[in-house]
Amino acid sequence: MEFIFAFLEKISTTSGIKAVYIHLVLKTLGAIAGTYIVWIILKRILVSFEKKTQKSNFLKINIEIISVVRKALFCGLILVTGTYLIRLFDVLLLEKIFHAIVIILLASPAKDFLLILLGYFEKNIIDKTKTKVDDIIFDLINKFSGAIIYATAIVLALDILGVNVMPFIAGAGVAGIAIGFAAKDTLSNLIAGVLLIIDRPFEVGDRIEVWSAPAGSASWGDVIDIGLRATKIKTTDNIVIIIPNNEIMKRDIVNYTILSTNIRVRINIGIAYDANIEKAKALILNVAESVAWISKTPAPKVVVRNFGESSVDLQLRVWIDDARKRMDTISHVTDKIKTAFDEHGIEIPYPKRDITISYRSASELETQQHASNDKTS
Repeated sequence: MEFIFAFLEKISTTSGIKAVYIHLVLKTLGAIAGTYIVWIILKRILVSFEKKTQKSNFLKINIEIISVVRKALFCGLILVTGTYLIRLFDVLLLEKIFHAIVIILLASPAKDFLLILLGYFEKNIIDKTKTKVDDIIFDLINKFSGAIIYATAIVLALDILGVNVMPFIAGAGVAGIAIGFAAKDTLSNLIAGVLLIIDRPFEVGDRIEVWSAPAGSASWGDVIDIGLRATKIKTTDNIVIIIPNNEIMKRDIVNYTILSTNIRVRINIGIAYDANIEKAKALILNVAESVAWISKTPAPKVVVRNFGESSVDLQLRVWIDDARKRMDTISHVTDKIKTAFDEHGIEIPYPKRDITISYRSASELETQQHASNDKTS
């Protein structure tokens, strides 16, 4: 140590610079060199650890996690070295600014770590659940997590600088109220979207009724996307209908596949009053049993619903395994029943009118006209 002090005194005498400044320069260079050496050692440890864990079946650390740890350690070294140098030169004003900058820099690895953590949970949760709403929830969290972390980092940085953030928060609250009144419809759709995700009246892939379909087009379709503002439904005509979530929450939602894909289909059939009802029932059941996708259990059945103006109203009730074949079932069965009725003489009634035409001679018409004139006078 005496040799080092003597060497520094000699340099001070030769250069004319005070020994104190030389000490500061050497400490600065030593701190920077020490930080660099520590960083090189940490990098090699991380690289070695990464190679070892990649070969292990029990421990497999994602490369992204190593990258996040590397960023965090680098920011930590900058924080320690920078704080030491600032205190060495006794510039306390810069210390707060420096700490505020480091906090904002730390937001980046914090955000990356949170996204990796969310990705891990997303992979393990979504693979184990049957619902697809989890995809939407994690997608929303991924979108807003970065903004929340950076906003928190900025607030902490301002607090370290001694800036009172309460006026900004209060101003943001007032601005939020004003924006809420200006965009109440949009906010209403956003709130409805959150409620749809929570209540889950339907999920992506479900088949539901579409009340706002164009006239003459299919009135039901599959849900292909549930957004915060609107829901997209693709009808069986391959038309995508985008419905605001607020409108969906006001309506009755008819979901054909929420419990299972098995549904019961009802097909109305009318026969004439003089037709053989038992024979008609047997023909209808034969047609239903010949359709491959109609379930055998529960078995198809035919019931008499009521007596119409010109027909006995029957109804075929069948179960199908795929709700998406509902219209195909109605069309196919109706077509086959018509053919079977025609072959076996079962009449399908239709409206009829009897017209009676009477012929009168000219003398009869003249007598009738005189009679009406006498009554009038």
